[in-house]
Amino acid sequence: MRRIYLNIRSVLAWAISGPTFFLSVGFLILLAKVIGAHRTDWLVRFFSRLLLVCTGARYRVHRAAEYDRSRTYIIVSNHVNIFDPFTIYGATSKFSCGMELESHFKIPMYGWFMKVYGNVPVAVDKNTANVRKIFRLTKETLERGTNLMVLPEGTRTRNGRVGPFNDGIFVMAQKFKYPILPVSIVGSFQLKRKGDWMLRPANIVVHVHKPIEMENVKREDIPAIRDKAYETVAGPVHADLIAHPVDPPPDRGFL
Repeated sequence: MRRIYLNIRSVLAWAISGPTFFLSVGFLILLAKVIGAHRTDWLVRFFSRLLLVCTGARYRVHRAAEYDRSRTYIIVSNHVNIFDPFTIYGATSKFSCGMELESHFKIPMYGWFMKVYGNVPVAVDKNTANVRKIFRLTKETLERGTNLMVLPEGTRTRNGRVGPFNDGIFVMAQKFKYPILPVSIVGSFQLKRKGDWMLRPANIVVHVHKPIEMENVKREDIPAIRDKAYETVAGPVHADLIAHPVDPPPDRGFL
């Protein structure tokens, strides 16, 4: 009976959240072209929270006292599912864009949305020209006073745990001297996981941690900064997996 309930619930959740996404994104794209993307910030935040509500998830945010909403941050977070950008955006308080695979910009509606809102395209081929382009676009984004959201695992989790962080964004943070803002997304793996269409009941808690300052960080300090950011992000996620194991647990294909 529970399986039947979850199937029906998932169909209804997709039936509500799908049209909500397309209608909201279409409206935001048009509005951004008329008044500018930055001026729609509060609407994007409202839409991000609304989308999560439409999935049936409960959503809460805990912010560290040191979080200053007026500063520009490089936001690093764990990568759980397709809702991550909206989960992060709803938890912060400043206009933000993200790093996305270049191929994602070709996705109808979602790709147009990312382009209008200034997301940074990341090519699969990491040749010298592409790396320089990413550095240039990242610097321009931060200098505009826009937060940059990055998922340094590079891929969605298969078992709920946080995977190793790649060095790239930490190299850029050290070079450009913008603070890193670690963010933990807890409980979202219960909502939606890679390879599974179902949307299950979930309590999502986003932890916005104390920023990691980069002003006096040297090149040789990057591995330590990366590890510090990883431990900060992974701590609440792994603790919650121990306290509240996901139901049902991932099958062997996820491990």
